Amino acid sequence: MVSPQVTFCVVGHHKRRDMATRLADTLHAQLMIDEGDHGSNWNHRRAIEWASQQDCRVVILEDDALLLPGFSESVSEWVTRFPDHLISFYLGTGRPPQYQQQIATRLIDADKRQGDHIIIGRLIHGVCYSPPVSGIAKILSNWNRNQAADYSVGDALGGEVIYPCYSLVDHADGASVERHPDNEPRSERRRAWRLAVSP
Repeated sequence: MVSPQVTFCVVGHHKRRDMATRLADTLHAQLMIDEGDHGSNWNHRRAIEWASQQDCRVVILEDDALLLPGFSESVSEWVTRFPDHLISFYLGTGRPPQYQQQIATRLIDADKRQGDHIIIGRLIHGVCYSPPVSGIAKILSNWNRNQAADYSVGDALGGEVIYPCYSLVDHADGASVERHPDNEPRSERRRAWRLAVSP
């Protein structure tokens, strides 16, 4: 499934080892399991460090990402189209709540102009994303260990984040395996707004 210009890294928690391993096997991906409950920020940082050592674009997925048919091929098209942008291949409902109205408005605007993506000034999901090769050093040097992983990646890089209107993965939306920095329970429905194809 791996194309010449893209490789994959799966970050997972030891409580979801089987799920993470299956996903990594499907993509022939590098697998990084958090064995010591260090947290998502720590594990995503490891994935970015690994990405810095690769000679191609890297897509980072969390263990509860649900691939849609044609995922790898679609990823290749998007990273070829936006080589210098951070791209999120998942646009989710529920979390974070403060962005949901903005997402809805921008999806409507995209529909009106027949656009296939929206732009948000922040990475708001860590489910499946790809940092630009040109930005990885900046992400590592500006990393904030006290933020949620998705915010740490996007805020360290800065700039616009590309979100396809139709997500290339869905989110399994199971029980959280870690304590989040904001200490808020994840009770909202966390699934993709729209899917590229039916799963």
